Amino acid sequence: MRRPQNGRVRHSDEIETSRGPARADLDLPAGPVGTLLVLGHGAGGDVDAPDLLAVRDAVVEAGVGVIRVTQPYRVAGRRAPAPAGHLDEAWRAVLTTLRKRHPTVSRWVVGGRSSGARVACRTARATDAAGIVALAFPLHPPGRPERTRAGELATGLPTLVVNGDRDPFGVPTPEPGVEVVVRPGERHDLRVDPAGTAAVVRDWLRARGWASA
Repeated sequence: MRRPQNGRVRHSDEIETSRGPARADLDLPAGPVGTLLVLGHGAGGDVDAPDLLAVRDAVVEAGVGVIRVTQPYRVAGRRAPAPAGHLDEAWRAVLTTLRKRHPTVSRWVVGGRSSGARVACRTARATDAAGIVALAFPLHPPGRPERTRAGELATGLPTLVVNGDRDPFGVPTPEPGVEVVVRPGERHDLRVDPAGTAAVVRDWLRARGWASA
């Protein structure tokens, strides 16, 4: 692991799954880490999306560790996403390995953007997550509101959804345990104000006592 001058730890390596190797990019703050936020990417994107990087920077500054996970199909160089079952299977395997690597972490929060948010929601109970951060949750395919995916948010876990008010994939409705923050002027990529989106996530973690700073 590499520890820069500010005391943070950064490390990247591959994790074997039954669907091929995934990649984990780790960023830890200086000092003990009580909460780790594990984030997945969108269907055709990667973990360097502006909102994911902004969230990483904001929450690490607040004392929360971040691990950005690249799914095996993207590590292999493919843009077309793997089937949902394959995504979920690989994600569960990665979380199992990460928990073994970080046995002193007391709280795991899962999430991601778009497709990654859906994977995190579908597997949250199986991975024993404490909560979920869903960025640009794709409520339905564009122009097809009848094909709602709202049920994926019904995990019973504390969940933060951050969507743009111009997102063609729709905006979920707040439900018990599901807080929805709508960002004005943002579309599905949440590129207009990544720092503002990141501040929403940081403040949500702080409000639950899941951030130490």
